[in-house]
Amino acid sequence: MNLYAVRAIYLFEMARTWRTLMQSVISPVISTSLYFVVFGAAIGSRIAQIDGISYGAFIVPGLIMLSLLTQSVSNASFGIYFPKFTGTIYELLSAPVSYLEIVVSYVGAAATKSIILGLIILATATLFVPLRIDHPVWMVLFLLLTAVTFSLLGFIIGIWADGFEKLQVVPLLIITPLTFLGGSFYSIHILPPFWRTVALLNPVVYLISGFRWSFYGIADVSIGISLGMTLVFLAVFLAVVAWIFKTGYRLKT
Repeated sequence: MNLYAVRAIYLFEMARTWRTLMQSVISPVISTSLYFVVFGAAIGSRIAQIDGISYGAFIVPGLIMLSLLTQSVSNASFGIYFPKFTGTIYELLSAPVSYLEIVVSYVGAAATKSIILGLIILATATLFVPLRIDHPVWMVLFLLLTAVTFSLLGFIIGIWADGFEKLQVVPLLIITPLTFLGGSFYSIHILPPFWRTVALLNPVVYLISGFRWSFYGIADVSIGISLGMTLVFLAVFLAVVAWIFKTGYRLKT
């Protein structure tokens, strides 16, 4: 692997984050803080504890996951779409850089940005509610797997999109609703049996459940199933990326 090329692309993408600090970091943190104020303080004061956890603390993993999913997709999709838009994708494809190195660079940078943002939000959450992390190793594992998995999804979207508006379709119309309906602000155990079964069809449920378990040891589905589903998503997106480079799908348009 050409580590010099990987490092160059990675650092270039990371540098763009610091140039757009307000949009990349500060804005998502402020938005998430508003969720803490509205749900944690205003609504949480009227809701009893859930599984022995205060409501404000209960929603922290879901809010972190909401930001992690949306930012991973957005960062990766814009990162690979912009070279297509400006035409510099041809320079990248003609350079002595393999497809694997391109994916590692862009996905790695997007995942790094999302993880940094997730950790900042976690630190911010401690200002609002008391937190504990019962399984820190599992928390880091889910953080890494989720960031990489959805950065791969964002990379796929960036290849597929032929306009800036399409970059926001999946994060706004699919990822965000699925996250809201995936147990971010409640446990699916409180749902009627029929809707609980329907909720299990939502893939984000498994991500949030596993991530919340790493904090408090409580989960809507078993930790093994959550980890297994996360790995399945990762494998599927890797297969799609491999197909894109094998066929050259929309790489030069």
